[in-house]
This record gives sequence, C-alpha cells and structure tokens, in this order.
Amino acid sequence: MEPQTTDVCPICHEPVKPEWYFCPNCGTKLRQAPLSISPMTQLGLYAFSAILPWILFIMITKWQGITYLKSKNPQEKQIGIIACTLLVASTILTIWLAYVFTQQLIQSSLSSLNTDFNFANM
Repeated sequence: MEPQTTDVCPICHEPVKPEWYFCPNCGTKLRQAPLSISPMTQLGLYAFSAILPWILFIMITKWQGITYLKSKNPQEKQIGIIACTLLVASTILTIWLAYVFTQQLIQSSLSSLNTDFNFANM
C-alpha cells in the first residue's frame, strides 16, 4: 500500500489531502472544484444562454458560460462554447426583433398621421 501524501493548509497549517477542495479545519479554498457537466446542468445553462438577452442581462452575474469557456477540461470548454454561441445568437435575435418592432411602430404612426392629415385637408 502506497503512503498517501498530504499537504498543509496555507492558512491554518493543518494537514489536508490532495483531493480536498476545502480545508476541513478553517474552510479555506485549496483548489478549484470541477464544474458539473451533467445533462441537467448543460440544459439549464443552454436555456439560460438562450433567454438571457430577453431578460435584459439582469442576471448576467449568475451566467456560468464564461466559467465553462475558460475551463481547461475539453468537455467543460465545449459546454462554454455552446452557451456563448447561444447567448450571441439570442442577442442578435433580440436586437433584430427590437429593430423590426420599432420600424413597424414608426410606420404605423406615420400612416396614422398621414391619414389624420388627409382628413384635415378635406
């Protein structure tokens, strides 16, 4: 049986195992925990990426797409790329729909003004 190596917490100097993410004594973060790549996590992130522009980026601080994109794990990075792609596509769609709606509103207002003006000249 190989002896298990232990490290020391940089804050409280208690022994910690290499696989631990936090010191059990003081709670200091020892290393970054891996991101979840479960199907439900992916689905939630993708759905959030698609609707994020619709809620006007209010919850951008809760969006994890950049965290996944910066990951060194290829699966996590792929999830980040898909989430960022959905965010960009959804943003473009939102801007286009806002433009179309605004143009239709302007045309409707101009038509209404023209109709009113024509009745006034009769």
